[in-house]
Amino acid sequence: MATSGQGIGYTGEDRLEEYISAHLEPESRLLRELYRETNLRLINPRMASGHIQGRLLKMLVTMIRPQLVLEIGTFTGYATLCLAEGLPEGGEIHTIEIDDELEDFICKNIKKSPFSDRIRLHIGNALETVPQLGLMFDMIFLDGEKTEYPDYYDTFMEYLRPGGYMIADNTLWDGHVVDKDYDSDPQTAAVKRFNDMVAADDRVEVAMIPIRDGLTIIRKYGQY
Repeated sequence: MATSGQGIGYTGEDRLEEYISAHLEPESRLLRELYRETNLRLINPRMASGHIQGRLLKMLVTMIRPQLVLEIGTFTGYATLCLAEGLPEGGEIHTIEIDDELEDFICKNIKKSPFSDRIRLHIGNALETVPQLGLMFDMIFLDGEKTEYPDYYDTFMEYLRPGGYMIADNTLWDGHVVDKDYDSDPQTAAVKRFNDMVAADDRVEVAMIPIRDGLTIIRKYGQY
């Protein structure tokens, strides 16, 4: 029998996440509704950043104060709205989503946001789209196709200003990066290669945070 309101499958990790969420800046109504709709309507809703990671992303943007942010992998726009929320006056985020079927869903929620004027949505392949923008970015958030992470790193570091930050999501890949059973999995292999590339790159300093699925913060040496 379940006790203390805990149902079957309710874990200590669930309780810890609830505790953390209760001690953060509250989720806005828009973000709460967006997260709920993502879970109700889409497959793989876990791809949405959620409250805990969303508040961290906003905090990082507030601390770094970038004028131009690039996001790879919009999904439903939860992280996008959190990033835009932290931008300084005049800041702008270019977010790229490859799945054109998500465009209407994303645009609907961007339009509801008080920060909609800070967001530029692009539908297409990020590796093709970013060079066409002709922009240098102060911050890049990677949350796109995992098999392309090594290519993202090779390509997008050239569009990151010295002193800028690249933040990569899912870099622990549900723990698969240390599980030999997943050595032949293409996504796991690509994430591991990305992590190795970052660790070996003398252009950057790096910190890895075991929040959710792993978040790596990479700073490119220099000043912008």
